[in-house]
Amino acid sequence: MVTFVLIPGMCHGGWCFEELAEQTRRRGHRTYPLTLTGLSERSHLLHGGVNLDTHIQDVTGVLEAENIEDAVLVGHSYGGMVITGVADRTPERVHSLVYLDAVVPQHNDSCWSLVSDQERQWYADVVESGYAVRTLPFFDARATPHPIASLLQPLRLTGDPTRVHRRVYVYAAGWDGPSPFTATYQRLRDDPSWTAHAVDGGHNLMRDAPQELLNILLQTAEGPDRHEAGAARPTSDA
Repeated sequence: MVTFVLIPGMCHGGWCFEELAEQTRRRGHRTYPLTLTGLSERSHLLHGGVNLDTHIQDVTGVLEAENIEDAVLVGHSYGGMVITGVADRTPERVHSLVYLDAVVPQHNDSCWSLVSDQERQWYADVVESGYAVRTLPFFDARATPHPIASLLQPLRLTGDPTRVHRRVYVYAAGWDGPSPFTATYQRLRDDPSWTAHAVDGGHNLMRDAPQELLNILLQTAEGPDRHEAGAARPTSDA
């Protein structure tokens, strides 16, 4: 049995992982789809102090309260910031990191610094309170504004990210237009410390390629000890 902890991207809640969580649980795994502070059913907790550290604490708190060890942390999009921070804070509780078409930050990176000018223009469109970025028109109706401070705060790392046993990148190769994650995927697929996959789907891989994504997560759950260390195995090329 493996424990998956699923972290959504901007403006989304744990509901975006509903199908994926159901499928992993059917296979006997523990799965926690989380909603971060200030979003979705936790949107009433939004205030100007909700930042990246808050969201990292959301996840580390669950790992501790549920006594989760050897977690597979799965972060979609902005969630890559969060899972990187969680692995740095509590490496003893994290076995694998899976980045779903996500940012892969290093020390002192922020989500703002890692995205393109197009994304920054979106981030600048905040709600009346100034605390959050508006949702985009094509988002699910359940989407809610995202805490702006979490996008601006640099990530502080204190350890070596390679100490996590396994790091996986899942690239969405079916964007309608240029993907902001292409350079990240191209860099990581040639890095022997990563396993990289390209999947034919849009940014919302949970919706566009649920079976392929499930297969990748189940493969990741097997653990690096069952594979030759350092072998990158892309499923396809973008």
